[in-house]
Amino acid sequence: MTITNSDFKIDVTSEIGTLRTLLIHSPDSGLGKVVPSKAQDWLFEDIIHLDTVRRNEYDYYVKLLLYFLDPGKIKGKLDQIDDEGTRRSFFKPDNAGFYSSDKVIEIQTLLADILQQPDIREKLVAAVCAIESCNYRLQQQLTDTNPTELAKIFISGSLTTEEMIFAPIPNLIFSRDLGIAVNNHMLLNKPAKKARFRETLLMRYILFNHPLFEAYRDNILEIPETAQHFLRPGEDAEGRTTLEGGDVMMVSPDHLVIGCSERTSVSGANEAIRLLFEHNVVKKVTIVKIPNKRDYMHIDTVFTQVKRDTWVLLRSLAKAEAPIEEREPISWFADKKQKERPEIVQFEKDEKPRLFGCIEDLLTDISENDLKSGVKTKFIYSGNNTFPFDAREQWTDSCNLLALKEGVVVGYDRNDKTVEAFKEGGFNVIRVAELLQKFENNELDPQSMTDTLILMPSAELSRARGGFHCMSMPILRDNILNRD
Repeated sequence: MTITNSDFKIDVTSEIGTLRTLLIHSPDSGLGKVVPSKAQDWLFEDIIHLDTVRRNEYDYYVKLLLYFLDPGKIKGKLDQIDDEGTRRSFFKPDNAGFYSSDKVIEIQTLLADILQQPDIREKLVAAVCAIESCNYRLQQQLTDTNPTELAKIFISGSLTTEEMIFAPIPNLIFSRDLGIAVNNHMLLNKPAKKARFRETLLMRYILFNHPLFEAYRDNILEIPETAQHFLRPGEDAEGRTTLEGGDVMMVSPDHLVIGCSERTSVSGANEAIRLLFEHNVVKKVTIVKIPNKRDYMHIDTVFTQVKRDTWVLLRSLAKAEAPIEEREPISWFADKKQKERPEIVQFEKDEKPRLFGCIEDLLTDISENDLKSGVKTKFIYSGNNTFPFDAREQWTDSCNLLALKEGVVVGYDRNDKTVEAFKEGGFNVIRVAELLQKFENNELDPQSMTDTLILMPSAELSRARGGFHCMSMPILRDNILNRD
């Protein structure tokens, strides 16, 4: 087994506790094989240049994560890693020079590990081949394939450099959507789109069969489909039981937020609540129903947390509008049914549901009551709340930030007006290349950093329609509150 860690734990009680362990997947060759005619079927808005997204963008993310979570793997090696001769070997999980961290864990490595077991390999090959309609001889060929190579094939869809046997799963880089750690449980997703079925299957096999997760197998929660769903009409997400991790936020030890969106249905949220209450995982769950539109996709494209008392969000969707006086002509002609307002309902077991008027009210309640911030809640708005930059920058994930620790978050460098809003809010702003050099030269220590927005290059990566909150599956964070 490549990844073994006797200290491995699942424990996530907030969005902002210091990050200790996460699962990621670096861009693979399948991402470079997305063709224009299939891009939207595979949930991409455009095709992406693979070498640029690796070399100039995502590799910075990996290096940053290692400096914060596993500095022994990178400290003192930055120049060597950036050398053209060794660069790719450090980032490729099938290479002898791979960084192989048990804190920044590559999903492809975990997949290769479980495929070493003949019975698991046979079952998973059969399951993948059933989904992808492979013939029997190809199934036998895959069963006999080296586990490391087979893991690459399952992810990239490529049997050889030239020959593809089924579609890639380019969305695997958005690892959060596969599952969410809720305290010491794992809530597995049920994807809304067929393009994500195979990656969900792979993650299910990893969680139930990898030794890292052995102690937590009874804590894996799988959302069942609605009874006799196959008899129900329609293929839309609203009529099916779907849930994706971008719509799930663990905001405090007792409180989970679930978004109902383009990708997560009310039925999916309902089943998640039933499971969570049945297993006593949390005490309350809040449902935030946002418009079923590609603009928003998941709730983490609308808001994410920065500090106990600070959130970044899209104000046009988050704030309740002041009522229009009826004497104004517009009040008589406005189509109130078309207003894009979230519906927010909080559920506690055996308690009457609680309603919130807008997202800002909910986030204020989380900060001041759940997290005991002790101060007035602050909001940093996408595009500095200036049209059209608010909508433009929300589209390029200005609200989709990953907290490495409280107050230190990672986002895209292209969202200029949002960066201005962070500066006005008292945050330092630094580009990742400069920051990494400061870490290497001992000019800065990751553990002593406070109130900082780290800017990542984003010309290609942002076109995949996901930010760094999407590109992370936190497994272990420090607790920021003492549990009762």
